[in-house]
Amino acid sequence: MSVSFVNKNQESTYEKLLPLVEKFKKRAFKIDEEGTFPFENIQELKEAGYTRLSLESKYGGNELRLYDFLLFQELIAQGDASTALSIGWHMGITMDLREKQPWNQQILDFIFKEIEKGALINTAATEPKTGSPTRGGKPETTAVKTKEGWRINGRKTFTTMSPVLNYFLVKASIEGEEEIGLFLIPRETSGLSIEETWDMIAMRGTGSHDLVLENVDIKYDFLVERLGGFKKNEPSGWLLHIPACYMGTAIAARDYAVAFATEYSPNSIEGTISELPNVQRLVGEMELELMQARHFMYSVASKWDETSDRAALAGELAAVKHVVTNSACTVVDKAMRIVGARSLQRSNPLQRYYRDVRAGLHNPPMDDMTIVNLAKQAFTR
Repeated sequence: MSVSFVNKNQESTYEKLLPLVEKFKKRAFKIDEEGTFPFENIQELKEAGYTRLSLESKYGGNELRLYDFLLFQELIAQGDASTALSIGWHMGITMDLREKQPWNQQILDFIFKEIEKGALINTAATEPKTGSPTRGGKPETTAVKTKEGWRINGRKTFTTMSPVLNYFLVKASIEGEEEIGLFLIPRETSGLSIEETWDMIAMRGTGSHDLVLENVDIKYDFLVERLGGFKKNEPSGWLLHIPACYMGTAIAARDYAVAFATEYSPNSIEGTISELPNVQRLVGEMELELMQARHFMYSVASKWDETSDRAALAGELAAVKHVVTNSACTVVDKAMRIVGARSLQRSNPLQRYYRDVRAGLHNPPMDDMTIVNLAKQAFTR
């Protein structure tokens, strides 16, 4: 898709990412085929300074805006969706901490300095029995107060980027309290381990293994936040990194199908299939789908960056995820119809795009919750 830059920083970062994305694209087949984690990709993003962009300038960042964040994530996903989704969690959480400042300053200063030095962070919230955290289930992971701090026991699933994370943000039920605690746990803490359970047909390179916590002891200060219930009230614009990832995957599928149609010339016709009305219709439908979804996503991102009433955007944020992920599935499906049966070959990237975009349907917020909440919003106006 064509990109219009609004400032030099945006253009500079985008141009710096372009050669990396080409490398990611070449590695994507092997990562998917073997189900391995993209260590090289993440390391190159760190070395390029990408992983600290969402920090304040005093920590080596440039206070990344949501619009720019989505633009960069969309681009990375065109190279490898697993890489984009993985690093997106770190970037988004860092942005959220910078904007909301929810912890005491000493702990924030500590984690920001760690990220400046290259540390990676993600939240571990999902559990086998609670399902998606957005459904409101209480964590079965427990935190018990000790003389020195907190002792934590439990198991978390879908811990994305677990092979390289330096810090885990773990949600746990605090013994004797109704509130949910958010605990910052360093990787090297005794009793913390990663069980390699990730065995999905989509997003195979995210390393979303199980985090196992067995008598993990941390100091008092690493209870960084009490969430005050089972649901978050404040909207989080950074979660749009999820649809941005699937948008990038859909763009990659569109690009592949258009290039194929431009080059493929069966002996049953003169010229290439790009001249056939049915192919042109499918390409036009892909373009329209992408235009609508991208305009919606970036317009909401701009509103987030510019408004002081971000709480009012909760419905639109959820709607963006719904629209974009479903549009991505539609675009990839149409791309495969253009390419035909060879799109199902294991060596063809379209079959990977097809599997990857469907993972988006299961990322939060879920479609049914989005629709119900939009209905409630309409009835309360």
